[in-house]
Amino acid sequence: MPKNAASPTGRGKRSAISSRSKRQEILTSAIEHFGRHGYEYTKWADIAADVGLGSTALYHYFESKLDRFERLTSERGAFGPALERLLNGLFDLTELDVLRNRVLVAEEGMVAAPRTSPREEEARRLARARMRDIEFAWAAFLTRGMEQGTIPETDPRLLTHAVLGLYKSVWAWYRPGGALSLPEIRDFFVERCLAVAGYALPSSTPAKAQRKPRATRKAA
Repeated sequence: MPKNAASPTGRGKRSAISSRSKRQEILTSAIEHFGRHGYEYTKWADIAADVGLGSTALYHYFESKLDRFERLTSERGAFGPALERLLNGLFDLTELDVLRNRVLVAEEGMVAAPRTSPREEEARRLARARMRDIEFAWAAFLTRGMEQGTIPETDPRLLTHAVLGLYKSVWAWYRPGGALSLPEIRDFFVERCLAVAGYALPSSTPAKAQRKPRATRKAA
């Protein structure tokens, strides 16, 4: 390595620290905006302005959803357990993760419109490419289930949009501390996503067999 060349290891460490710091700054700004203006009136652009970024550049400072997907589906065994693990893992979130999902889903449509700024356009293209990668990974994973005969054969791309659309719908209305807890929402939506995919849980392990029973609610 030339003497004046930067160390790849050192550069990686600085980049990782900077990215973590910026992610925290973004999330802190999001929480403040949600607290002042409410979820419905918080705009992605307002958060971006707080931290000195263009709106589409915010995508750079979050962990890749594709990496998470690959971690949850890394085992090549039976498709059914992998699908259950993946869907449950999508709800394994902190309160900050929930806020992040709300912002991302609410402003996801922004990546469709080209930007005049070269920096913003590059960020938009990268964000759009990453979204397509995630959709492709899901479609390939669902195709694996069809090949194993675990779920019915259908168009994997449409099935991907159906499952992800159902999941993303949660972040348009869910509020931490609301009437429903995240585990309750997870139980409901995981079962519905499995149904959309056409996966029937084995009769010996019904959907709620391993879940703690919830207290019966009194009628109002």
